[in-house]
This record gives sequence, C-alpha cells and structure tokens, in this order.
Amino acid sequence: MSKLSTLGYSFGVWMLMSVGGAVAQMSPLKVAVTIKPIHALVLQVMDGAGTPTLIVDGTASPHTYALKPSDAKAMNGADVVFRVSESLEGFTAKAVRSLPKTVQVVTLEEAPGVARLKRRTGASFEAEHHDHGHDHGAKGSRMDGHVWLDPQNAKAIVAHIAKTLSAKHPASADLFAANAAKATQRLDVLAAELAETLKPVAGKPYVVFHDALQYLETRYALTPVGAVTADPETPPSGKRLADLRKKVSTLGATCVFSEPNFETRVVQSIIEGSKARAGVLDPEGALVPSGAGAYDAMMRALATGLRNCLAPTA
Repeated sequence: MSKLSTLGYSFGVWMLMSVGGAVAQMSPLKVAVTIKPIHALVLQVMDGAGTPTLIVDGTASPHTYALKPSDAKAMNGADVVFRVSESLEGFTAKAVRSLPKTVQVVTLEEAPGVARLKRRTGASFEAEHHDHGHDHGAKGSRMDGHVWLDPQNAKAIVAHIAKTLSAKHPASADLFAANAAKATQRLDVLAAELAETLKPVAGKPYVVFHDALQYLETRYALTPVGAVTADPETPPSGKRLADLRKKVSTLGATCVFSEPNFETRVVQSIIEGSKARAGVLDPEGALVPSGAGAYDAMMRALATGLRNCLAPTA
C-alpha cells in the first residue's frame, strides 16, 4: 500500500471513529417520570436534550394507578426513572425492583435541600382505626410525600434533576445547568405570585379532602382544620363526618374541598345546613395538561381555588 493510500485509509478510519463517537455522545437520554408536576420540571431541565416519558397521565391518580405494559416498557428502557417516593407512588414498588441494573431510579423526596414534613396526626387529620396509618400505598412511611407543593422544594428537585442528568450525559451538562437556572428563576417568580394570591386567605379555616396540601399550607401560612378522609381510597366513617360537620360549624370553616379523582358527595353532606361552600383542589395536576408548564399551572390553580372559595370577594 502506498504512503498516500495509507494516509487516506487512516483518515477514513479516524473519520468513522469520530462520527461514531459523536453519534454516541449525541444519543438522547431516555427518561421516565411518574407524575405530571415532576414531569414538568424534568421537561424544563431537559429542554433541547430529549423528551421524558410521563407514566401517570390524564386524570389518573398516583394513589390508585396500575402500570400498563407500555409504562413498564418505558421504565425498562429508560436511563433514569424519576419518582417522588415509593410511599406516594405505590405502583412503583414492585416495578423498580424488576428493572435492569442499567436503569437509575431517583427518589426525589430524598434530594438534597428538600425539606420534608411528617404526616399530620391530630386535629381531624388522624387516621381512623380502619385506615391503618395511611401511607399512600407503601409500608411504614411517616413522612408526607407531597413535597413538590412547596416551590422551595421544587427548586431543590430541579437542582437534583440537573445533577443526575449531567452525570448520565456529561456532554449536555452545560445545557442542563442553564435550563435548571431558568427553571429556578421561574419558580422564584411563581412563589412570589402565589404569596400574593394567597395573602387574603391566610388564617381562614377550611377542610381538605385528604391531607395533601401541608407543604403549600406551611409555606404560605394557611389554616386547614381537618381532612375529610385520612385515606383517599377509604370512605370516611359516620363519626368522622359528624366530627367534621361540627368543626365546620364551630370554627366557621368557609370551605370544604374535594379533589378531582375522588368522591364528592361526602363533601356536600358535610356542608349541608351550613354556610360553608364546596370547592375543588387538584394537588397532583389531574386537571392540567401535561407539559413543561404543568407545574406552574397546577400551583396557580391551587392558589386560585383556595382564594376564590375562601375569599370570593377579595
């Protein structure tokens, strides 16, 4: 082989190796996310580097969700699966144990900087004897899993998402960091807006359907006085309903809230004969379209729903 031919051959091999390396480097991450509000945050961080798959879409609830074959396929083929916790998304418990070792499962309630609260156990939030200490489908959890409902926690979640994805795909680390910075600024603006919306209702008593809003309530000094049920999958007892009717009357609770995925007739029975109004709150985003704006839309809808019911003339 001539010297010129040898040079040409070497150049060709180098080009093939370079192109192959570039293709491997640009290969998009495959990511699966359990619920809409977290999916929205992952979408914002991944903007320009792929689209994550959402598992619990539409109006489905993570408390009662059953995995479909397509969900299992998406999780098995993912590089990363983001969930909030096994206790909140009980359907993930068995699924993640059967995933290939190549799949990284990230439990976001454990992310650095996420402030966690214990589930409330008093003042009509306690579990009834047949609720067995409701923990949203998994054993033993004493912590409230709805961590995303505090925008400060959402910022910590965004940072952890970016760190996780950067470790998996270093070539996109700068993009993930820039996107996370934008998402964080967006959350700061949202947090200020929520504070303004909720200011008129601070201190006004109300009853929620189940105790899902503690993180939002703690952040913005709201005053829930009880929950219709300790377990959204278990109907409340007659005694619990009677206690709540009395509480609505004696404490002057302005509103009793239901949720999109659960029975609302019990709410009507609680407010019957009182001046309290019925409202709907959607802490998991069942009523908002999935997408990068789902987190913001869900949080704004919660704040607006609280204000419209608790202070309709404000």
